[in-house]
Amino acid sequence: MAATYTYWISTALLSLLYFASASLYIAKGGFVRKAQADLGYSAPLLVPFMIVVKILGPVAILWHFNVALSDLAYAGIFYHLLLSGLAHLGARKPKGAIPAALGLMFLVASFATQNAARELQSPHAPAAAAIQAPLN
Repeated sequence: MAATYTYWISTALLSLLYFASASLYIAKGGFVRKAQADLGYSAPLLVPFMIVVKILGPVAILWHFNVALSDLAYAGIFYHLLLSGLAHLGARKPKGAIPAALGLMFLVASFATQNAARELQSPHAPAAAAIQAPLN
């Protein structure tokens, strides 16, 4: 039962982080393009693509109609968060890496507990029985 709560809370927080980020990209496009340029990225091409990715990734995880697509979304979000955090650290802006670090924690918790909460089981996540088994 605790694994199910962990899954839904971590997945909701991860989704909220991504949907809020996509909203920021839409509402404050100029600010985001400048911040991306400060990190050394070509913002005019990157921002529209990232809006789509930041919406579709969490939707694929929340909807979970296809396990392979959901696992692909987990992998994509993992690499995005890892590279985002490293980009901020590389630009010597460690405060900018905090959302990525939080997102990675939410992502790991969500991925590790998904089989305990979902009927469609991922072959890559730990088995539900292994998560719910009491430690003796």
